[in-house]
Amino acid sequence: MEEFLRACRRTLQEDVGPAGPGVHVVLGNEACDVDSMVSALAFAYFLFRTAGGDPPVLPLLNIRQSELVLRSDNLFLLRRTGLSPDLLLFRDQLDLRALHTAGRLRLTLVDHNVLPSSDADLEGAVVEVLDHHQLERKASPSCPVTVEMVGSCATLVTERIIQKAPQILDQQLAQLLYGTASMVLDCVNMAPAAGKVTPKDSQYAAALETRFPALPPRGALFQELQEAKFDVSGEFMSFCASVSKFLEQARTPDLDLHPVSSSHPHISAYHQGNKLASRKKLLPIVKNFLRECDGDCCLGDAEEESVVPPTPMNSLVEGCPLDEGLPKITAEDLQDKFRQMDSADL
Repeated sequence: MEEFLRACRRTLQEDVGPAGPGVHVVLGNEACDVDSMVSALAFAYFLFRTAGGDPPVLPLLNIRQSELVLRSDNLFLLRRTGLSPDLLLFRDQLDLRALHTAGRLRLTLVDHNVLPSSDADLEGAVVEVLDHHQLERKASPSCPVTVEMVGSCATLVTERIIQKAPQILDQQLAQLLYGTASMVLDCVNMAPAAGKVTPKDSQYAAALETRFPALPPRGALFQELQEAKFDVSGEFMSFCASVSKFLEQARTPDLDLHPVSSSHPHISAYHQGNKLASRKKLLPIVKNFLRECDGDCCLGDAEEESVVPPTPMNSLVEGCPLDEGLPKITAEDLQDKFRQMDSADL
């Protein structure tokens, strides 16, 4: 898997472009949770090993590179399996529209079966779909669709690999599929009471356990992933520290920040001496920081309306027994709150 990902990066740097050869992209959903990430990586590797890599197959995470730091469970699983995040490819590193316009794009969707409206112009490039959500896609003879309501898309990827190319499975790929690819995480530790586990999920989890007895214990791996998912330390804290330093050094306007004590070890608090620097003046400073850290690609057009990313359709976010009794917060609720804050007269 590691050598495959290195080859993908070389392909991106050397060959991919509107004037170059065609490319087959395996694209996860916009939430880019663990299931989506692993399904894209594993299915792209399967296609590479079974189709010979012509055209080149690239797994593409459907987020900007700078956003991976916010997905601590994804990072944990990658490192647990010995894969560097630096080997991954992200949406802001490949111009899918230019490739499609040039007739050089083949697109396989995993962990979703319809493109969002923002990507509707790529529909003609879709050649296959593998998903575990409610079918929303219209049937087409030119695009095979596999949609089955199992606990995770990784189960369907595992099924395809075991049925078609079991020889490509090794310890690393098996651990991605077993631990990360939400057979554990999406299915709430494979507990029947969670209501998300199907016989197929159990079947292929057991198949991986049988083939690879050195896989970590299921319960222990679930606990590690859960802790990583809600861990606010590490890379995220480093990112926040960088933001804080940037705000302290800002001069247009000078916020005149003075650190004050905070009861929480992960929160930096300040007294702002410049009372005229409202939220509307602070926001451009933060946007400038994000552009600098992401090569002017982090936020896109500053004039565009902010869009809340879609909620990942997995059992720990939607319909999970762990969230019973909690109020539901929709993307519309958040957008309304942001609009209220932006229009507040300070």
